[in-house]
Amino acid sequence: MASRISGTWQRLTEHGSQKLRKAAAKKAYVAQVWKVRKQAYEDAAKEFEKTPDESDPAFKPFLQDSGLWKGAVADSNVAAQQEGINSLCSFLKYGGTQACTRTRGVAVTPIVEKGLSSTRAATKAGSLEALLLFIELDKPDPVIEDLLPNLSHKQPKIIAATLSALTSIFHAYGTKTVDPKPVLKALTKVFGHADKNVRAESQSLAVELYRWLREAMKPMFWADLKPVQQQDLETLFEKVKQEPSPKQERLLRSQEAAKAKSSASGPKELEEAEDEEEEDGVVVDAFDLAEPQDVVSKVPEDLHDQLGSTKWKDRKDALDALYAIINVPRIKDGHFDEIARALAKSMKDANIAVVTVAANCVDLLAKGLRHGFGKYRSIVMAPMMERLKEKKQSVADAIGQALDSVFASTSLTDCLEETLEFLKHKNPQVKLESLRFLIRCLKTTREAPSKAETKSIADAATKLLTESTEVTRSGGAEILGTLMKIMGERQMNPYLDGLDDIRKTKIKEYFDAAEVKAKDKPKPAAPPPKAAAAPATQKKKVFGQKAAAAATTKKPPPPFVPPNEDSPASAPLQPKPTSRSIPSKLGAPKSGLAAPMGGLKLQKKLVGPSGVSASSPKRPVQTPTSDDEEAARAPKSGLGGRGLAGRPLGKPATASVAPEPASALVSPGLGAAERAELEALRADKDRLLRTNDDLRTEKSNLNSQIHELQNQNAQLIEDHTRDVLSIKAKETQLVRARTDAEVAEQTCQRQQKEIDRLKRELGRAIRSSSPAPSDHSDRIYRDLGPNGGGRPDNNSEQASRQGSRPPMSRAISSFSSPSEEKENGGPDSMQRGKLSPSRSISTGGKAASAITSREQSTDRAAEQNANGDGTESWRRAAEVTSQLKARIEQMKARQGLKS
Repeated sequence: MASRISGTWQRLTEHGSQKLRKAAAKKAYVAQVWKVRKQAYEDAAKEFEKTPDESDPAFKPFLQDSGLWKGAVADSNVAAQQEGINSLCSFLKYGGTQACTRTRGVAVTPIVEKGLSSTRAATKAGSLEALLLFIELDKPDPVIEDLLPNLSHKQPKIIAATLSALTSIFHAYGTKTVDPKPVLKALTKVFGHADKNVRAESQSLAVELYRWLREAMKPMFWADLKPVQQQDLETLFEKVKQEPSPKQERLLRSQEAAKAKSSASGPKELEEAEDEEEEDGVVVDAFDLAEPQDVVSKVPEDLHDQLGSTKWKDRKDALDALYAIINVPRIKDGHFDEIARALAKSMKDANIAVVTVAANCVDLLAKGLRHGFGKYRSIVMAPMMERLKEKKQSVADAIGQALDSVFASTSLTDCLEETLEFLKHKNPQVKLESLRFLIRCLKTTREAPSKAETKSIADAATKLLTESTEVTRSGGAEILGTLMKIMGERQMNPYLDGLDDIRKTKIKEYFDAAEVKAKDKPKPAAPPPKAAAAPATQKKKVFGQKAAAAATTKKPPPPFVPPNEDSPASAPLQPKPTSRSIPSKLGAPKSGLAAPMGGLKLQKKLVGPSGVSASSPKRPVQTPTSDDEEAARAPKSGLGGRGLAGRPLGKPATASVAPEPASALVSPGLGAAERAELEALRADKDRLLRTNDDLRTEKSNLNSQIHELQNQNAQLIEDHTRDVLSIKAKETQLVRARTDAEVAEQTCQRQQKEIDRLKRELGRAIRSSSPAPSDHSDRIYRDLGPNGGGRPDNNSEQASRQGSRPPMSRAISSFSSPSEEKENGGPDSMQRGKLSPSRSISTGGKAASAITSREQSTDRAAEQNANGDGTESWRRAAEVTSQLKARIEQMKARQGLKS
């Protein structure tokens, strides 16, 4: 059965009619036998390859019934599915844009679900190629829209396959062609997926996007990631940072057509376009990716009242609140006139903190609005430049950053007039900062200044060269050097003629070191293609005007004045000639090197008082007949430098010479030497381009190394600073510990003194609380001795006392120390003993008995405490003895007073 259907399909394909083949193709595409479907897919692919163009009838059945491709790419048999996907790729490749738009809506989802997730490598590759063809033939947005819903699929393998396809799409076409914003918004969901393959593919997609977008992609999804995920991505991003900027590997059909058109216009234009593309690179920032946000409605209503407060803290708080509101990547356009005026007024504030915050607000507003901020430039720019007189560097930096953002939202033409006015400011600080701002503007502008602007800039910079300060003179030289880099040395020579060699050398140094983004492109190079495309009637009118102008200027003989009667060139005069070609008037060819000679032969044949015959004697003088290239270049040099004096008077000579430059470029009649020279020049050009690429790559690598070394240096500096701070902290701790130790030692000394004082106080308290003793004077002193006066005999008295007193009493009495005697008034008591009057032993019998009883009680107490602590007993005994002595002295004093 299968072989019969297959044979029928082949016979119909080879010999059947077209209608029958269409019907058989549809029938074979939906056949139940997989081999039949597989054969049909293969035959269809071969037939597509044989078609001459996109309108071939072979495409019609599949364009009319695009649902056939849905079954082909999702065929249940893997072998047939592979051939079906290959057939779809061939259909898209040869069917063109119409084949893409008709089948894209029904084929993308089955390709993702059945093709990208297939186990066969060839099927995966064919499915990915089909998706890339869908993008190449039309535009990428519809394909991305069909792919993104698959990121929420139930099967992890479908999600992983979709992420892999997106990675390949961005790798091939780049973020400049494919909008990354929808993908970045959906990227955060797949980072937390349970399947490890999905997470790995999501990281690969993030790395690929980082190759194109760099740090600009982070505000879109970075805050939604976990810290661990951020660390993993940072590790992967570090590897990408060392790579050069990526380039688009695959072009859309529309891009290919534009490139072919630019190459057809001329190699110079193509080379300039390539240089611009290389210089621009992939410059994407957060503004391009973010959605505009409405901030006008969030601004507080009392903002102006707070800014008018007399307290600077209130004004600063109001500006801080405004800063937090407008701190978004992209601001929706609205009415910011009042806010701009308020910020301009804040620039005149007396407090520099308010001025700094106001400058930061202007910076954010200009970055968020971009070109929409241009209408507010005149409000804020002059107050900011006037406030550049502030000497504090932080304020000057904030205002300079705001001015740079304002310039980025406008153009050099808008900002130049005010900047040049502030270059004449009387304040040297304002002049210097304005000069630096102008240098930054020249380096960052992408449009070269006009001749009038160039003259005004050069004149202002030349005046700065005569300033008294070296910084200002160097700034003027840098302005001239940067301007020369933009405009070229030739155009700047008139402004440097009057300068000395030292200043010229300095300007040349700045010229060599300057890096600019704008290059002066001569505008006269554009008109020749337009002149070639101009209508024939315009050409005739122009040359009629040329003839009339030549006749008026040179005053030729009368025969040359009237216009040609056979030509309709007697049109009114034009303000400026737009073409030099008029061969059609005389029937001469319009292109080719033979045009001048043909025109010359015709001039010789024509006779009459016309401009044609009059201009023929001029022909041999201007264009030698031996060299066609000299003839082609002669009109250019005449028109470029000598004006009307270098042109022939007659119209035919001009008409015959004009087509030569265009024909010389396309003439196949070049000699072998010329062709060899042309090939050598082309080879040199290719070699130079390759060398340029190598140098740029080397420069990029060196810049990366420099950046890495700078980071290492910064890390080492940071480590050194941290070590120094740690050492200082340890020293501080040591000093503090020493101080604490000294304080503790002083505290201990004070406590020791306090303890001694308390001990003395305790002794006094004990002495004061003891009962008053009786008079012991008879036992201690004797006023009259055996010799009749003075102190008694020490030996006899001492012997009698020792015989009458118990041993403990003697021990207590002998224990008293000089310190105690001193404390109890020892010297005074001795003096009083010497001066006391004579007294009898018999007096004071009661006192003697009281002393005897006191001594006995003392002896008993001492005997009771003898078994205790000896030291404490002796101390107690000494205290009791001291108390007794004090009482005795008191009693003696009272008795002395009574007597």
